[in-house]
Amino acid sequence: MVRPHGGALMVQIFCEPSERADDNTLTLTGENFHHIVQVLRMRVGEELSVCFTGETAEYRYGIERIESDAAFCRLYFVKEADVELPCPVTVLQGLPKADKMETVIQKTIELGASRIVPVACERSVVRLDEKRGEGKRARWQKIAESAAKQSHRALIPEVTAPVSFAEALSMCADADVRLIPWELAGEQGASMEETRSIIKDVRPGQRVTVFIGPEGGFSEDEVRRAREAGFLPITLGRRILRTETAAMTVLSWLVFTLDR
Repeated sequence: MVRPHGGALMVQIFCEPSERADDNTLTLTGENFHHIVQVLRMRVGEELSVCFTGETAEYRYGIERIESDAAFCRLYFVKEADVELPCPVTVLQGLPKADKMETVIQKTIELGASRIVPVACERSVVRLDEKRGEGKRARWQKIAESAAKQSHRALIPEVTAPVSFAEALSMCADADVRLIPWELAGEQGASMEETRSIIKDVRPGQRVTVFIGPEGGFSEDEVRRAREAGFLPITLGRRILRTETAAMTVLSWLVFTLDR
């Protein structure tokens, strides 16, 4: 039996379908070649898991030959991946300071988020112009890919360029469940029991959107606009959570409720 690299967890990579030489062989070059051969020091006879863009199945390959700029792999078997949440979850994240956005992306993708949308809110300290926003997006997408590999996701979730508050609301007009954790929700009558009930009522196949505020939270006007767009205010408990903790909390609840 071929062992996983180093006896540790199976190495996973993402590939384009065009990298398949035929139905049974795969040729790795470029970044994937560099990663498995020069970084991980994988050898002939070792095994890796491959997910192809646009597919959800897991392909298991063994390395048959390594040359100076390419690794040649043979298919062992294919199995349907069962690692994604039964509901696609979009996280609208109010732009936070420093590198907190990177933490949000990494951890929510590990927990199953399918799309991350950075949002410029009233209380967002960070302001990104179009050029800087695209530069950040490229880095954020790399973090998303790394998190997807680490957690053995079947797909790489999308991280969009930063959008305005109004654009964020319109992007999720087709969501079946829209949640907005708000620190004042409890004072407005949203109890923890009601929040539990809302989470428990989420059903497989529904599209879920979670809107998280930046440091300082949402303004009352933003909450009003979100409610008019169909978002339900929920409470995360008696304590005030950091912005990078809030999304992880809601995703954890959804994982607990939906994962089977």
